[in-house]
Amino acid sequence: MKKDITYSWGEDHLLISLGNRIQPGIRIFFIIEFVFTVALATIFLVQSLPFSGGFTHLFAGICSMLIYPLAIYRFLSRVFFNEQLLVEPRGLTIIRRTPFYRDMKSYYWSSIGPIHYEGRDKKTDHPLKGKYYDYFGFEAQEHLIQSLHRNGNLYFICGRNQVHFARDVYSWDAEKLVHMMKLYVGRSIQLGPEWEQMLQEHEMDH
Repeated sequence: MKKDITYSWGEDHLLISLGNRIQPGIRIFFIIEFVFTVALATIFLVQSLPFSGGFTHLFAGICSMLIYPLAIYRFLSRVFFNEQLLVEPRGLTIIRRTPFYRDMKSYYWSSIGPIHYEGRDKKTDHPLKGKYYDYFGFEAQEHLIQSLHRNGNLYFICGRNQVHFARDVYSWDAEKLVHMMKLYVGRSIQLGPEWEQMLQEHEMDH
């Protein structure tokens, strides 16, 4: 379930909690993948019994049992992914958490290039999509694949690296997010040219 983005103002920082913003379709995909993996591991485990049947049975049984913790780790890491942005006068820290790890990466404003909004990739309709309706789900499947492989909808260049963040944060929330960041650090933040067009479109919608 998506949560509202929260902004916590401190004396020397701004903490932006993005929470877990997994789309319902992606969450269902993760659940199906987990159930399928566990079911497949169970079938292999049952087929390998009894372990006294020889080395092949024993090896297959051990491999099958190893799949369970790996499937649990993968499922929980993806479903309970959490992201925060720590905005400070000196730079930006991107914090990512799962039940199993905590990753923090900091970048100085002086080394951060303009922040860009990427959003969904522009693409033509799937060739097998119906004229008015996606009868067989081909279009929905492509959107699902895009979401699965996206690391973040915002990014900047730092050195030779393209740093993505703000996973599944789309334009209406991204505009507020960068606005709050600019309120805190002012001109330290540079924005890509696409933001001006996005703001104009937002004003036209209202």
